[in-house]
Amino acid sequence: MLPWIRYALIRHREIQLELLRELMRLQVECGFLSNEALRQLSRDRRVPLYRLEELVSFYPAFRRTPPPKAVVHVCRDVTCAMAGCPSQTAALKERLADRDDVEMHVVSCLGRCDAAPAASINEVPVAASSLEQLLAWIDGTQTLPDNSPTKEPRRWKCDPYKSADERYATVRSMGSEPDQIISRLSDSGLRGMGGAGFPTGRKWELVRNEQAGTKYVICNADESEPATFKDRVVLEELPHLVIEGMLLAGLTIGAETGIVYVRHEYERERHVLRAAIDDARQRGVLGEDAAGSGRNFDIEIFVSPGGYILGEETALLEALQDKRGEPRNKPPYPGQHGLWGKPTLINNVETFAFATSIVHHGVDWWREQGKDDFTGLKFVSVSGDVKNPGVYEIPIGTTVNELIEMASGVSDGESLQAFLPGGASSNFLPADKADTPLDFDAMKAAGSMLGTGAVIVIGQRHNLFDLATNIVWFFRNESCGKCVPCRFGSEKAVTILEGVQNGDSTSQLDILPELGATLEQTSICGLGQVALNPFLSLLSNIPDAVPKD
Repeated sequence: MLPWIRYALIRHREIQLELLRELMRLQVECGFLSNEALRQLSRDRRVPLYRLEELVSFYPAFRRTPPPKAVVHVCRDVTCAMAGCPSQTAALKERLADRDDVEMHVVSCLGRCDAAPAASINEVPVAASSLEQLLAWIDGTQTLPDNSPTKEPRRWKCDPYKSADERYATVRSMGSEPDQIISRLSDSGLRGMGGAGFPTGRKWELVRNEQAGTKYVICNADESEPATFKDRVVLEELPHLVIEGMLLAGLTIGAETGIVYVRHEYERERHVLRAAIDDARQRGVLGEDAAGSGRNFDIEIFVSPGGYILGEETALLEALQDKRGEPRNKPPYPGQHGLWGKPTLINNVETFAFATSIVHHGVDWWREQGKDDFTGLKFVSVSGDVKNPGVYEIPIGTTVNELIEMASGVSDGESLQAFLPGGASSNFLPADKADTPLDFDAMKAAGSMLGTGAVIVIGQRHNLFDLATNIVWFFRNESCGKCVPCRFGSEKAVTILEGVQNGDSTSQLDILPELGATLEQTSICGLGQVALNPFLSLLSNIPDAVPKD
């Protein structure tokens, strides 16, 4: 490549860097993005106005009009629907109908499924016990709940440090042993905990072996799938393990930059993470001589402008490059051609935290944590019809029934009807499968998947067909629209399912298996590939839940 062409390309990248960051900053500062603000940014960065417009029109976090006194977001997805969100939303909409000082939006998952029905007021998460309480918060007659971080983090088994002073000892002792780090991760059998389950040690080794002078480490903290909120809790209560895991990865693969990509709804968790990063810098753990390694490594935070599709790793990379968050065709994979075309290691929050534990304690300790013949630990989000929804750290091999008991049992004295073991993208399983261990292979054999480790417990009072329709509706809404099969196929599926709900002939359901197979084979990313799974899994696993004429 001619030198002047190379310079032009580098300069083009430099002037367009951080457009999304700047747009998010303007949004926070002004409350919205005015035409003048966009024109000024266009002039300052010397980028065409249409480049800014294409970003603003794609990402749901941006707004173009001044916000009113109160902006209310109400979740519509499966766990909140089970908790009465539809009726609460209808009642709230009626009460707010004549008011111009309040704006209400029914939105996708807010990541607060343990407080369903979830809502937020001016970005502050709330869990109202009644409509009147919600209105009191909106009107300001009651103070909004405290959104500051927890002052009493729990003691988690995976945390090897008894006090804050002991933190980062693992990377100080093992940071210069990349072969040992990869060996421990590989021998432990740790798999990616974001849903795909790819072997962690193998991924780190593949990126390490790539011949490139620049590499990146990215922590995917954009969990946006309904019922999935474990990474939120890990970020708030164990940020040091995530930071240390990223640093171990950076020293192992030869990267100098780490990025935590976090959803914008996680403001409280973001503040905790930023404080932990600052603390790590002050300790000399991050910076020019990271943990005494003689090598540079630092971490920055990127706040997502919203959208479930951004949890897909290549869509996330597109956003980091100031593009619309649309998935890339694969191969090449991020480990070969990731951020700015460089080898990039991407793991989720839980995976980095457990990597620190395994490197610290060793493989034998990790194996001992499992139940019976299983290996390791797992963070699990539990929501739906349980008395105590939340995040639990369990031995791998714990059954669904045992997990429900940890959550104090099925709520309201109901018996279990069905469950989703791995979030909204996993398959429904009937109650008689609840003795299945929470493990990748065991759940696959049972007809579902461990996925994101988000167990939705469903009691007898719910209509499973309605819940499946709600989930397909979510995937339809969150499709980025890039590929035709997903864009049109998910819309067609919702039309059919809603038609049956409204009394149309159930014969229309007969085309959905073929449509689902088409989406699975032709969609670019996992969203389209699983969009119809909730309904199709009822056909295969709980056929009595599917309406018949």
